[in-house]
Amino acid sequence: MNSITNKPVAVACDHGGLQLAGAILAHLEENNIPAEFYGTHTAESCDYPDFAVQVTDAVTSGKSELGILVCGTGIGMSIAANKVRGIRAAVCGDTFSAEMTRRHNNANVLCLGQRVTGEGLALKIADIFLESPFEGGRHATRVEKLEK
Repeated sequence: MNSITNKPVAVACDHGGLQLAGAILAHLEENNIPAEFYGTHTAESCDYPDFAVQVTDAVTSGKSELGILVCGTGIGMSIAANKVRGIRAAVCGDTFSAEMTRRHNNANVLCLGQRVTGEGLALKIADIFLESPFEGGRHATRVEKLEK
């Protein structure tokens, strides 16, 4: 696997995504892709916006180019992340969506749901998200409109 970025991938989860986030971190390490984990570190109930903001801060500050957020469905994390200017977070449950959200939408945060996506598929989705470049061209104009 070859990530399109040399910067660490920012990863965080809430209690509903702890197991899958751990698998993703191990997978990134096995593939020599640097990652920064922002928690949570326990299965105790916690608030997903608190962890989403840490990943979005890492991405918007330039510390990371891409982020991965995991909760029960990925939906809560995506809502929280998309509140931040400059973030384009997408929930993906299949590999085609992961590729297209990078190529066409220049998404910079992948959101996954531990309760709805199996580990093997989630790792494939993450790989494709991290490997797919933004195509630019006509898509760049559309992404620029999102920023306004």
